[in-house]
Amino acid sequence: MARGDVNDVPARSSRSVREIVRANVLTRFNAILGVLFLIVLVVGPVQDGLFGVVIVANTAIGIVQEVRAKRTLDGLAVVGEARPVVRRDGVARPVAASAIVLDDVIELGPGDKCVVDGRVTAADGLEIDESLLTGEADPVHKRPGDPVLSGSFVVAGSGAFTATRVGREAYAAQLAEEASRFTLVRSELRSGISEILRYVTWMMVPVAVGLVASQLYVQRHDWREAVRRMVGGIVPMVPEGLVLLTSVAFAIGVVRLGRRRCLVQELPAIEGLARVDTVCLDKTGTLTEGGMALTEVRTVDDAVADADVREVLAALGRAEPRPNASLRAIVDGCPDGSGRLRPADALPFSSARKYSGARLSGPDGGDGATWLLGAPDVLLPPGDPRLAEADALGARGLRVLLLARSGRAPHDPRVTQGARPAALVVLEQRLRGDAAETLAYFARQRVAAKVISGDNAVSVGAVAARLGLAGADEPVDARGLPGTPDAMAPAVERGTVFGRVTPRQKHDMVTALRSRGHVVAMTGDGVNDVLALKEADIGVAMGSGSAATRAVAQIVLLDDGFSALPSVVAEGRRVIGNITRVSRLFLTKTVYSVLLALLVVVSRVPYPFLPRHLTLLSTLTIGVPSFFLALAPGDERARPRFVRRVMRFALPAGVVAGAAAFASYVMARAVYGGAAGTREAQTSAATLTLFVVSMWVLTIVARPWTWWRVLLVAAMAAGFVVVLAVPVLQRFFALRLVGAEAPWGAAGIGAVACLVVEAVWRRNGEG
Repeated sequence: MARGDVNDVPARSSRSVREIVRANVLTRFNAILGVLFLIVLVVGPVQDGLFGVVIVANTAIGIVQEVRAKRTLDGLAVVGEARPVVRRDGVARPVAASAIVLDDVIELGPGDKCVVDGRVTAADGLEIDESLLTGEADPVHKRPGDPVLSGSFVVAGSGAFTATRVGREAYAAQLAEEASRFTLVRSELRSGISEILRYVTWMMVPVAVGLVASQLYVQRHDWREAVRRMVGGIVPMVPEGLVLLTSVAFAIGVVRLGRRRCLVQELPAIEGLARVDTVCLDKTGTLTEGGMALTEVRTVDDAVADADVREVLAALGRAEPRPNASLRAIVDGCPDGSGRLRPADALPFSSARKYSGARLSGPDGGDGATWLLGAPDVLLPPGDPRLAEADALGARGLRVLLLARSGRAPHDPRVTQGARPAALVVLEQRLRGDAAETLAYFARQRVAAKVISGDNAVSVGAVAARLGLAGADEPVDARGLPGTPDAMAPAVERGTVFGRVTPRQKHDMVTALRSRGHVVAMTGDGVNDVLALKEADIGVAMGSGSAATRAVAQIVLLDDGFSALPSVVAEGRRVIGNITRVSRLFLTKTVYSVLLALLVVVSRVPYPFLPRHLTLLSTLTIGVPSFFLALAPGDERARPRFVRRVMRFALPAGVVAGAAAFASYVMARAVYGGAAGTREAQTSAATLTLFVVSMWVLTIVARPWTWWRVLLVAAMAAGFVVVLAVPVLQRFFALRLVGAEAPWGAAGIGAVACLVVEAVWRRNGEG
């Protein structure tokens, strides 16, 4: 450590506090509004700079919420990080990946991730998948002396390697860091908002120039008044809260999921969840609990005694240093009393092979016999009568393995040929108590659930049927599927339960579903799920699963709670649905602000509003309501084309609002004529109309109605009434309704505009 030979690659799960502050403060829109705020401070009065308070408040909210999310994410990442087993002073113990030093001896087992580079010192059927580095899916058989690269993971066997390169010198050392880093990858929601705001920025400069020119040279205002009116026209164009609310919604989503013990490794994964329409589930560890129980050993060879079978099973369990759930159940059910069989030349279990084996010799030594333990339909030829017996047991939801004897060496590719069956090993799989309810939730939400497992198709179908999954009575054996994603797409889209699926097929099946336009989430806990998790739109790993699955997944269920998946999906839908909702508010304001500025320039009249008027309207009809609406519950399925869907309403609604406000202003100018001191009354009439239309837009966006949404809208309306009724607020905001003709005319224009906006909403099919 003193020499620096330590694996000190910094692994962060989130941005630093300094980065969070900088990202929320130094934004394009804070810069624009900040400059306009400074201009108002120069030209005065200060109440026209109220939007400056909004900048500070919104930025502060963003910083606070993201720091909260950072703390949650950092804490969860520590729980979910991989802890390699390191052998020091003859004792093997787990340590943090950052504590590994040069020349450490690191033990490996199925599912372990290699966090540093090294060289193999011991190997027992060790197979390592380097697909994360090379793209090659086939596992590489490792022998002593072979290199090991960071970022790879063990798919079969066990062994140990010595660390030769650590820290920043390790090949692909950044992979472990990237797996848990706070990232802002491209998403439809963020890119759509950025596109909209880019267009707004382009429009601001020419509109500002036109407003200043019209107020200076046409209306003959002094430069201070011209600048004030220009600021009043420009500030509403900037949807300053939209980007902020998006970040806040994402951040709060992380906090909420964190409370449910869900580690979100990439924030946009929350958005992706909203778009999921297909969930691919691995049976073991997802629908069933990880543990199993040995219920029966059924001898099928009269020449082999039951006691001998159990002794062979115990020896096979002893041959595997890191047994999987099935082998652990067998070891627990067949305690090894004599220990007279000694395993040698062991072949570890592989999800691609579907069997394991070893050469077992007695106390007198000799070559011994090769025993295999695995899937009956893999070890037996088609038509063997034992297959029917195994299928009958599998149809009851039991897991069945075959113990067979072979005359070939365990590593011989033809070891299964001519294997003689000895016994059927029957295991009971315990269903998760929450699995049936979770599958029912997906059915109600029209999210297709597909069970993809390496187990026997009949057995998988029986388990799924017990959980009430529709289509489980027609399981598909994946060995009969075509070999390419395009060819298998129709069968995968049509089927519900698939058995005997290889890791490569899982990947291809996810690819096939995505090629048909589906948004796919994949759950898994074993190394055989890694390729599919990488290919899926959203990868969901179990916390107790292998380090490799946790590294490539976007979401980790730390408590293995399958029942958390509905909450995860619902959280994603809540975020994107609410951001779509409040985007309509912000962009309606942007549209009517641009239209008003253009109408003022063309008609050569004074700009009807001061900055304080539009700050009041924005606060009551957009700012405060959007904050509550962005965090509201909701599970509406997200739809694509975010920009188009938002603008289909915001554009016509903004045009109607802007035209109505301008019409009311022109009407008030005609009513009051050129009487002295009527400019405030003219502005008040236009403000009343714009408030009425904006409130109706809010009532539309807030649907469907709930008690708190009615209360929210009523409170905003009451706030405006208070401003009009209290003299000190009238003077502060320069609002005063004079006479009856203009105010009632403004209210009537607003009512007609509301009817038009409602018609637009219904015409778009969203009413």
